[in-house]
Amino acid sequence: MKVMVVDDEKDVEFLFRQRFRKEIREGTIELFFAFSGEEALAFLRSISAPDIVLVLSDINMPGMTGLELLKNVKESFSQLRVCMITAYGDETNYKTAMQFGAEDYFTKPLDFDKLKKDVLAL
Repeated sequence: MKVMVVDDEKDVEFLFRQRFRKEIREGTIELFFAFSGEEALAFLRSISAPDIVLVLSDINMPGMTGLELLKNVKESFSQLRVCMITAYGDETNYKTAMQFGAEDYFTKPLDFDKLKKDVLAL
């Protein structure tokens, strides 16, 4: 399963690679990273983009927010599944994410055991 993680905090890449190291080693998951919504869309639109099946995106990012990214992804790549990640578990963002077509909504700090279970079930 090819998964793109979108977050403006670069240390997230190290964290995800550490937490999914077993799945990466076994070939169950292949992770790709983008550090802005704009970078994620450019990558998804590129001819060389791999067959990403899931996008995990932070909501609060400078420039394009995760919710704007979600809306753009669903308009351009309707088959892609998108899950939102946020440090703020407010009801407004949750409702907006669900209206825009998010598969799931995770709050930080992430429970990686639950995240793995949910991602692998998709």
